[in-house]
Amino acid sequence: MEQPLPNRISCLLIPMQECNLLLPNTSVAEIVDYQVPEKSPHTPDWFLGFVRWRGLKLPLISYENANGQESLDVAANARIAVTNTIGEHQPPLSFMAFVTRGIPRLMKITKEEIAQAENQSNGDADKMIVKVSGEEATIPELIHLEKLATQALAEF
Repeated sequence: MEQPLPNRISCLLIPMQECNLLLPNTSVAEIVDYQVPEKSPHTPDWFLGFVRWRGLKLPLISYENANGQESLDVAANARIAVTNTIGEHQPPLSFMAFVTRGIPRLMKITKEEIAQAENQSNGDADKMIVKVSGEEATIPELIHLEKLATQALAEF
């Protein structure tokens, strides 16, 4: 017997430099305090280095740089979002991390509260720009970010 779809989905609105990312709560493993990554020489701008989380070495990605934007210095209220991977890159990459600009906010969203924003152009790391209860948010292209994270694991 099929289970009915939930009426509301728990999501996190994650503050970034120029937008808020919208992710289902289940895709975010943990939000942790910012730590300075272990850098490698001669890496692309989007790859900030590796961070340690629960005994794992995770690639830390700058969402802004992965999206073709310039990234500002790390803010005082920066955090690291550790996300579960979902694509063909899992394993060996079960988690990846990116820098946020603050503490995420929990939202419970119904399908009536979300709509695609009009006249918006997406970057490589953007799947879709939406309006959620009147607030603009970006749904990230997680598969693209996973490819970058896998590249970081292999090359750096």
